[in-house]
Amino acid sequence: MLIDSHCHLDFPDFAEERAAIVARAQAAGVGRMVTISTRVKRFQQIIEIAETFSDVYCSVGTHPHNAAEELDVTTDELVQLAAHPKVVAIGEAGLDYFYDKAPRDAQAQGFRTHIAAARQTGLPLVIHSRDADDDMASILEDETGKGAFPFILHCFSSGRRLAEIGVALGGYVSFSGILTFKNSTDLRAIAADVPRDRLLVETDAPYLAPIPFRGKRNEPALVVNTARVLAETIGVTEGEIATITTDNCLRLFSRMPPLPAGSRGA
Repeated sequence: MLIDSHCHLDFPDFAEERAAIVARAQAAGVGRMVTISTRVKRFQQIIEIAETFSDVYCSVGTHPHNAAEELDVTTDELVQLAAHPKVVAIGEAGLDYFYDKAPRDAQAQGFRTHIAAARQTGLPLVIHSRDADDDMASILEDETGKGAFPFILHCFSSGRRLAEIGVALGGYVSFSGILTFKNSTDLRAIAADVPRDRLLVETDAPYLAPIPFRGKRNEPALVVNTARVLAETIGVTEGEIATITTDNCLRLFSRMPPLPAGSRGA
């Protein structure tokens, strides 16, 4: 069994066939999915999806694109919302200097608020980082110095230094369909060096469909394709990568209940 550690089932792309998408994922061997919050003000939609499907869990948080809209969201509010048993993570939050849809100081402020919530709850922080390696590393090192917190560098496409710093600080590294792209040779080299007990796979659906579906709408069932390439990259079987990444997910997303006997990869 695989777990899609990061998707967006609340997005309009899925509205008309959400149940079918979850069913296709399950049929493909994707037993659990984590649907990720991008706006705290829309958290009710996220939690309703998680409550509807027994194998879907969720996070609570504000994407850096939306940071300026939700600077009034406090650590206490995040902690309170995260008390729901279906919430297994904080975020996604972080820094995005590629699109720069929010002022960088607002992104950093929101990011630190989410870090505090992750530290207080013990739930992992789902980190979005794009074209912001130096500032991301600096904030992670600074905040870890105030007290450790669990985190994931999601949809990793940054440089080797950030991966190494993330791992050194106790973080996990999650790979999306980008790993399968022909021009991702450097990314696969980074993935090969991430300790096996820190590896995760995700879709980031509806975005970033893996080869051979690149350019089409992504969905959780397609995490199988990314897992296959990750297995080839680190030199293990598809069954072994299922076991590795699922065990890592369950360790990190510690609020998830244990899996039924016999449901892990071979």
